[in-house]
Amino acid sequence: MFQTVLVGADDSTTARKAVVAAAEVARLHGGKFHIVTAYDPKSVRADDLPPELRYSQSIHPADALLKNLSEIGKAQGLEVEVHAATGSPSEAIVKIAEREGADLIVVGNRGMRGARRVLGSVPNTVAHHAHCSVLIVDTIDDEEESVAAQ
Repeated sequence: MFQTVLVGADDSTTARKAVVAAAEVARLHGGKFHIVTAYDPKSVRADDLPPELRYSQSIHPADALLKNLSEIGKAQGLEVEVHAATGSPSEAIVKIAEREGADLIVVGNRGMRGARRVLGSVPNTVAHHAHCSVLIVDTIDDEEESVAAQ
């Protein structure tokens, strides 16, 4: 049923739970598996840097995160495609899902309670703008919820 599963994630433990759930769905359906993370681009352009700093050997934190998260899918025997995008997480998830032909987007439910629910959250925005099915995984346990409410 779900041939292309895409999950949006950041570096939180709740997002990791969503990646695990998405990998399980992709494995059960024999589908393709994509992981998306979004980040704010730096205001300094490479052209503005001195030549000796333009080509660094360092790895961008988004790429390091995606490499780490991709191990979850690989442990399930999946081929994993990763996507680092700039800008709003919800917009990046929806845009890449549409571009990749995803038929299921998986996100965690973090931000769907309290003030963020009223102001908007990534899961809420994705659910309202996606062009495919959306699975919102319960990723918040009671302890995390009580800390978030404080």
